Amino acid sequence: MFDFSEELKKLPAKPGVYIMHDGNDTIIYVGKAVNLHNRVRSYFRKNIGRGPQIDKMVTQIARFEYIITDSELEALVLENNLIKEYSPRYNTMLKDDKTYPYIKVTLGDAYPRVMFSREMKKDKSRYFGPFTSAAAVKDTIDLINKLYMLRTCNRNLPKEAGKDRPCLNHHIKQCMAPCQGSISQEEYREEVGHALDFLNGNFSPVLKELERKMKEASENMEFEEAIKYRDLFNSVKQVAQKQKITDSDGEDKDIIALALDENDAVVQVFFIRDGKLIGREHFYMTHVSGNEKAQVLLDFVKQFYAGTPFIPKELMIQEEIEDIEVLEKWLSARKGSRVYIRVPKKGSKEKLVELAAKNAALVLSQDKEKIKREEGRTIGAVKEIAALIGVESINRMEAYDISNISGFANVGSMVVYEKGKPKRSDYRKFKIKTVSGPDDYACMKEVLTRRFVHGMEEREEMALKEMEKEFGSFTKFPDLILMDGGKGQVNIALEVLRELQIHIPVCGMVKDDNHRTRGLYYQNREIPIDRGSEGFKLITRVQDEAHRFAIEYHRSLRGKTQVKSVLDDIPGVGPARRKALMRHFKSIEEMKEASVEKLMEVPEIPEHVAEGIYQFFHPGDPN
Repeated sequence: MFDFSEELKKLPAKPGVYIMHDGNDTIIYVGKAVNLHNRVRSYFRKNIGRGPQIDKMVTQIARFEYIITDSELEALVLENNLIKEYSPRYNTMLKDDKTYPYIKVTLGDAYPRVMFSREMKKDKSRYFGPFTSAAAVKDTIDLINKLYMLRTCNRNLPKEAGKDRPCLNHHIKQCMAPCQGSISQEEYREEVGHALDFLNGNFSPVLKELERKMKEASENMEFEEAIKYRDLFNSVKQVAQKQKITDSDGEDKDIIALALDENDAVVQVFFIRDGKLIGREHFYMTHVSGNEKAQVLLDFVKQFYAGTPFIPKELMIQEEIEDIEVLEKWLSARKGSRVYIRVPKKGSKEKLVELAAKNAALVLSQDKEKIKREEGRTIGAVKEIAALIGVESINRMEAYDISNISGFANVGSMVVYEKGKPKRSDYRKFKIKTVSGPDDYACMKEVLTRRFVHGMEEREEMALKEMEKEFGSFTKFPDLILMDGGKGQVNIALEVLRELQIHIPVCGMVKDDNHRTRGLYYQNREIPIDRGSEGFKLITRVQDEAHRFAIEYHRSLRGKTQVKSVLDDIPGVGPARRKALMRHFKSIEEMKEASVEKLMEVPEIPEHVAEGIYQFFHPGDPN
């Protein structure tokens, strides 16, 4: 038994990380402290106003442990690693796990390439980014390779020079073919230098050169060449226009701000590289209930910059946060040069932070509206149905349908909706065992009897074993049963429930003459529904889903039965030859009409088997 009073006394007055466990020994919270003795003890003091979220967490702590470190910086790193590994329930978590694209120039190669990369390594390459659009990065790389005719192959040059023919890019004048020794390393490096200038935002030289070439080709009546240069000119101009100058000092910065409500937070980040806004991205933070903006910002900075390979020189944040000095040391160590965290109070920088905050608030409000609309389609629709039939609440609905063709391969379907959404893991199919003809009522009686008898047996078994686990699809009974049909199908369901002494409301989903949902049949009367209501739309979706599920099962059984009954009874035709026949002939009818010679065109069918197949379809026919 964990003795809290004794363990609290043992806490050292040193920096470190503390780890809270619940009764199942699951890690529910990880934190860091400059002084473990003071910080951990504070959780167990009364009336200190830590907020409802932390208060709730404290009631679940069964034990705690701690790891001492040499410094607060080490504690920060360890805290980050543990949060990433265990995702504790009460830590504010960065929901998104995105990797950003970079443009990589392999300057360590004799003949460098311009490449797409998802990671930034400490090598001899030069990296540009990160960017927020992979498509834009690929388009830019493609443009650079066309402009400067750089290689895209992965040959080891100059070692493999001359060993193979040049690729298609050389023939269409998009590569200078260093693989053939057509250009020296010095000349090629000069073109790579131009590409680096382009990536640094120096577009004027290439625009002037393209305009000159375009006019020259036009004057020489080389119109195809002129069009090519015109298209390249327009592409470069488009890239240049997208590079909006946002800061005159040309530094790398991230602008960070958030919007927060009772349960959710959205963080907006503007990425500024070389003084240009190259993109923006928003991130979701979970488990934020009861936290202040400063705490959520702190958690975001720690978690995001622990995972991103690029760290800018400066972070501009919305408001003051704890541990700024420690965070700056940690970020500087990761980057390899000084990193600053600042809270701008005036001027253009403050306006940028404000703009990021407005964008975050917009994303958060739009998501709230989307959630509200989705709840209207689901939970709201279920509430409408409950009000229509006069029951207090509905969580789980089960709908049933029967499918057959003239009594062939009778099947039943059970689809499940919980809180207005399909729960496909609980769907069930029934192959009818006791009914051979086209009797939908008898089939439905069998399906419902099997479903609820099975559920009652499982419930009894669970009770006997005193199993403490969530009910499965059969042991969990619905709050409402929906039948595909009217009075007849409803009465069958009620009869089964009476026999089993189960009390569940049953509604029939009634269709009109055009097979469209019309209303609900409940307690011997039809209840009309507003066709524009979410409840009506949900009933239509449930009815269509039950029908679809039954039809698909029937179709699969029917197909298997037909193939088996026709082909598997022919002597000499096993699974392999059956597949070969079905691949060769479009249908069973085409196979029936085939001659012995035609059947022998299938490589897997020898003459004696072909004759057997022919005789099977044409008994008594001497060919």
